[in-house]
Amino acid sequence: MSTPTRVYIARLAGVAVFDPNGDQVGRVRDAVARLRATKRPPEVVGLVAEMPMRRRIFLSINRITSIDADAVVLGSGTLNLRRFEKRPNELLVLQELLDRRVQLEPGGQPGAVVDVAMECSRGGEWSLSRVAVREQTGRLTRRGHLHQVEWDRVRGLSGIADNRGTANLLAVLEDMRPADLANALQDLPDARRNEVAAALNDERLADVLSELPEHDQVEILAALDRERAADVLEEMDPDDAADLLNELPPPEQDVLLDLMEPDEADPVRQLLKYTPGTAGSVMTSEPVILPPDATVAEALARIREPQLSPAVAAQVFVTRAPQNTPTGRYLGMVHFQALLREPPADLLGKVVVNDIDPLRPTTPLPEITRRMATYDLVAMPVIDRNNRLVGAVTVDDVLDHSLPRDWRDRDALTAPGVTDAPLDGADG
Repeated sequence: MSTPTRVYIARLAGVAVFDPNGDQVGRVRDAVARLRATKRPPEVVGLVAEMPMRRRIFLSINRITSIDADAVVLGSGTLNLRRFEKRPNELLVLQELLDRRVQLEPGGQPGAVVDVAMECSRGGEWSLSRVAVREQTGRLTRRGHLHQVEWDRVRGLSGIADNRGTANLLAVLEDMRPADLANALQDLPDARRNEVAAALNDERLADVLSELPEHDQVEILAALDRERAADVLEEMDPDDAADLLNELPPPEQDVLLDLMEPDEADPVRQLLKYTPGTAGSVMTSEPVILPPDATVAEALARIREPQLSPAVAAQVFVTRAPQNTPTGRYLGMVHFQALLREPPADLLGKVVVNDIDPLRPTTPLPEITRRMATYDLVAMPVIDRNNRLVGAVTVDDVLDHSLPRDWRDRDALTAPGVTDAPLDGADG
């Protein structure tokens, strides 16, 4: 195996995994160690890698030819694609050890685990060899010394962890996309998941909640105090916040809505009034809306705003004042490709199109799907009986509500049977 003999595992988190042909097949998310009956350090038996479509699989250490801070390279193009499940005598190093409260021997100096190293013996066996522990000083303004010590000099690495911090685990997870972070949270025990979620800032937690199954959303929200829960709901898109509140009892909905800022709560209240399975219930109430006298340049600047999702930014809806939903009279829409073809100084009123009938709030989901597929649209306007724009249904809204209710749930993604299969482009 062409690799350093000692590797710190937290530094591997997120590192790309490549097959023998050099094609990326996933990213490292953790290491798996097998506990031993003796006092010897746990044996590292493999890595957990995240594949496309959020599937996490086990990579045996014997199938890995190279490990370093830039890449993990496999020696075989054939992998077991069964979703990884930890066995009773196994340990997920990053998930279970980072931030754990421990004591250093001799003396019992308290500290927290920052990283864990695995080391390869002359016989080719990998084991957890050293632990990076930061002392606890008890002073907010001073960081404790960082010690790198042998595994057997640390007490508290086994058994059930006491309450612990989240700083080091969050550092490992911070570069993940919201959907990947949501996936990682589902692997944590409930109490640990709630601790990590609560440590995220409001905006980050809002993004992650939108990617979790409904039951996990509810449990995480319930673990927050109500004021914090209301702050997080304010950061969510109104349609996502409405979907989450729909999972709560009406009295709890009312309490949280009352704690939200009125400007943030009002669009959510409106969405909660619509019948489930209709355009009103799945639409976003905050599409990109501009007046007809706005220029093409202004429209392009607006859709470049980074907080907009690709589906929302794909078109601009044109209405009379006011531009907040419900707007003035709906005039039509302009796709971003049309904006790119027009002179920047031209007015939107010159390029707006209105050749497709808008949706009504009561339009059922199957009809929305059929019409979007017929016209190859990624979003459609929703207008009320007074021809005012009240929102837009995007393709991601349609997919989210068309897929099975548990499609985000990791347990629902388990494939039956073992699937030892060659990777695309790899020799079997």
